Amino acid sequence: MIKHLAIRVLGKVQDVGFEYATALKAQLLNLSGFYRNDPDGSVYLEVEGDQYTLENFLEWCKRGPIRARVEKVMVREGEISNYNHFYVS
Repeated sequence: MIKHLAIRVLGKVQDVGFEYATALKAQLLNLSGFYRNDPDGSVYLEVEGDQYTLENFLEWCKRGPIRARVEKVMVREGEISNYNHFYVS
């Protein structure tokens, strides 16, 4: 069953390769959705996929790429948006 997660990642997550690494990870896991850097320095993501794959992606988000320093990850489930692919906005 496909699920939709809205994820906010806080910490040192901008200007550390998080955008590129997140897009690559989502594509490797065949997830759809989007990535956005927000003005407050956080990252906002929406992703859709099966539960196991989303759990894998979420665990990765808690670490991020090597230069990131993730302090907090907030997650909520949402309505399916039927994204066709993963993109960076």
